[in-house]
Amino acid sequence: MTDTEHHVSKAKVSARDVNVHYGEKHALKHVDLEIREGEVTALIGPSGCGKSTFLRCINRMNDLVDTARVSGELVLDGQDIYHPSVDVVQLRARVGMVFQKPNPFPKSIYDNVAYGPRIHGLANDKTELDEIVRSSLEKAGLLGEVEDRLQEAGTGLSGGQQQRLCIARAIAVAPEVILMDEPCSALDPIATAKVEELIDELRENFTIVIVTHSMQQAARVSQRTAFFHLGELIEVGDTERIFTNPRHPLTQGYITGRFG
Repeated sequence: MTDTEHHVSKAKVSARDVNVHYGEKHALKHVDLEIREGEVTALIGPSGCGKSTFLRCINRMNDLVDTARVSGELVLDGQDIYHPSVDVVQLRARVGMVFQKPNPFPKSIYDNVAYGPRIHGLANDKTELDEIVRSSLEKAGLLGEVEDRLQEAGTGLSGGQQQRLCIARAIAVAPEVILMDEPCSALDPIATAKVEELIDELRENFTIVIVTHSMQQAARVSQRTAFFHLGELIEVGDTERIFTNPRHPLTQGYITGRFG
């Protein structure tokens, strides 16, 4: 089945001819990719292939790199996110991010999650803020473990709990898209399994894009997979098809472990 044969869900994010240069280095080359609403899209490929660079285009994290130049069009719900009128702070509220290493703020568990809603004025009073914090922790599968110690430091949690706290923090501002840059690479297998289970639950409410080094993880959590190589998008399609019947020899070679 090709991508055109069943457009079940609409595109949430569309990239058209997206290029990224870091100084002289052409890191991302003419990428066209649709991220569909309510699905998990996995970006796979060898180190340095451009998958994290592409991920960082979607919430304009590349703006923070002095040498980075982004061209082409990246559209979120019909709006070009690189248009001068776009408020980057608002964009990053709509497009949350979870990083490779858990990075809780040096604040209490409660304040970690309350941080975004406070900044964006999402709660009218303490009761509403409490509700946002509790429901975000619950959605992140963490409430039961930390309910009695919300005032303790987030940095005191285990690695896996810290990562779920960061996920709770990301979803507290009610984003539409969550970007995950290798969210399990610093975690043990048990913590990884919890985060993967969580990703599956979260896609009911969020569109998720995950960069992963683990092909097994991509196969387990995603509905669509995009394979990058040397800055180019080589192939994209339904995850099952990409892993069982890749069309491009480079994809085939990567999936069967011939390189990477």
